[in-house]
Amino acid sequence: MTRKPRIGLALGSGSARGWSHIGVIRRLERAGINPEIVCGTSVGALVGAAYASGQIDRLHEWAMGLTWKNVVGMLDLKMDGGLIEGAKLVNFFRSHFQDTDIPVLPRAFGCVATELVSGREIWLREGPVIEAVRASISLPGVLTPVERDGRLLVDGGLVNPVPVSLCRAMGADIVIAVDLNWDLIGRRHWVQELGTSPVAEGKPGVFASWLARWRTRNGDETRDSSGMPSMIEVLSTSLSIMQVRITQSRLAGEPADVVIRPRLSGIAAMDYHRAAVAIGEGERATERTMPMIEELLGITPPTDAPGKG
Repeated sequence: MTRKPRIGLALGSGSARGWSHIGVIRRLERAGINPEIVCGTSVGALVGAAYASGQIDRLHEWAMGLTWKNVVGMLDLKMDGGLIEGAKLVNFFRSHFQDTDIPVLPRAFGCVATELVSGREIWLREGPVIEAVRASISLPGVLTPVERDGRLLVDGGLVNPVPVSLCRAMGADIVIAVDLNWDLIGRRHWVQELGTSPVAEGKPGVFASWLARWRTRNGDETRDSSGMPSMIEVLSTSLSIMQVRITQSRLAGEPADVVIRPRLSGIAAMDYHRAAVAIGEGERATERTMPMIEELLGITPPTDAPGKG
């Protein structure tokens, strides 16, 4: 008897664009596709952990209710090791989501972090879920590193932005990957939601003003009179270039069977309050890829499906 192939889902890094993963998962589930292995890097680790633990609906509801003021309220300023300590964020998730050890999750789960001293790729497959996710999302300079087993760990996106290799190592025969960053280079859009400044909402002050500048997708608000981009614009654009190039290299050497690529260039790194936009695009991107996924898995689409019959 032929064994049914094990499906793995590799959820990539991408800051606020990561809410798009929720849309991907929802569309796959509607098609009856339920990956047995879930791996994530950075925000992909966060969404992947919620899915693997059966809490994706709760995460979806919470993300849809976020405002810019909520985002700022969960951040705790700290200048040693990173701008944000992350304790408020961890405490929030521990109080709102069930935390457990990774090996007992309903779905096999793993996430990627980077050892700060050596640059080694670290696969986290044991211990408390939230602790592992916190290490995977520790963007250098923004969130402080996490100490685990005597090592300082930072964001896994530095070494493996879309963890196809981890999915394969955990036994996936077919890997569906989600690349959130493929269209960032050269597409610098500024999307001001409903014309409302995030800084004005709740008047959160200097810290929020600094964070709001991460939301800029063109130079209009971050360039001085000489036309020179600001430090924040240079940093955020450089991070985007790094993520795109590393992702391209890793996927070339460790290809997935299917790659879903949502169009998210209009969503900036700190736009966590724009979940509806990101989730909707995740669903649309998955819909565009469904013919390939169905063929790969040997699924016969219903005769009344759009464009069929």
